[in-house]
Amino acid sequence: MEGNNEEVSALRQELVQMEKMSSMGMLSAGIAHEIKNPLNFILNFSKVSKIALKDMEEVLEDVYSKLEEDDREEIEELKENLKQNLGKIEENAIRIEDIIRNILLYSRGKSDEDIPTNVPKLVHDYLMLSYHAMRASDTNFNTSFDEHYPEEKILIGVVNPLISRVLINLFNNAFYALKQKTNLSPSGYSPVIKLVVEYGEKDYKIIVEDNGTGISEEVKQHLFKDVFTTKPAGEGTGLGMSIVHNIIVEKLKGSIDLESKEGEFTRFTITLPLKKMN
Repeated sequence: MEGNNEEVSALRQELVQMEKMSSMGMLSAGIAHEIKNPLNFILNFSKVSKIALKDMEEVLEDVYSKLEEDDREEIEELKENLKQNLGKIEENAIRIEDIIRNILLYSRGKSDEDIPTNVPKLVHDYLMLSYHAMRASDTNFNTSFDEHYPEEKILIGVVNPLISRVLINLFNNAFYALKQKTNLSPSGYSPVIKLVVEYGEKDYKIIVEDNGTGISEEVKQHLFKDVFTTKPAGEGTGLGMSIVHNIIVEKLKGSIDLESKEGEFTRFTITLPLKKMN
């Protein structure tokens, strides 16, 4: 019996590691390798193109007076369009670079270390990464977002490697539910993810809600148990929500509440201790 228990424990640890690798690995090392290199090319060539545009302006100065007024106006319009387009390319590339840098920073933190974190930004970044991961596997998938964040900008102590695993699991499940309902529903259905961050005096809340397939009463009873999944074979280990519950309740000393109505919506409310680190 003791040998069997050890085997079960070893298998559980292996499955937990697989779950961790499939989530964090895809959204950290994969992002860094697949996105950062071409992103550097985009940034560098946008800067080089700005320099080339400036050189072109200097060359045009010598012939500018010889051109017809209509031609000069057209050239000015083209120059302004090029400047604006290059500016937008560089601005958004820098934004992507910042997101990647932050996600990698979050995922590399120690499993018991509080890192000063802008929680709304962390939540939004993981939402977007999970969304684009879903879009990469299904280009037809789409959804809208209803996000509500506090106006007060504070830094909260967050164990980033743990909370990131929670967010990834919740977002992936939400997108999966939206995708399933989209495939089953007639035209007119509009998938929506609602995301709320709220600050209290002693705690803060992260609320993730979707208007997907919902969860039946029977599934609710087993949702946070080990090796339980409603997904087809090969699409889930059955550890995702068990890991989420363990992280929130056991490791972070918080709570997670579930509200759902089958066929209509699912809402997870995470409550965690507020540790200001401004």
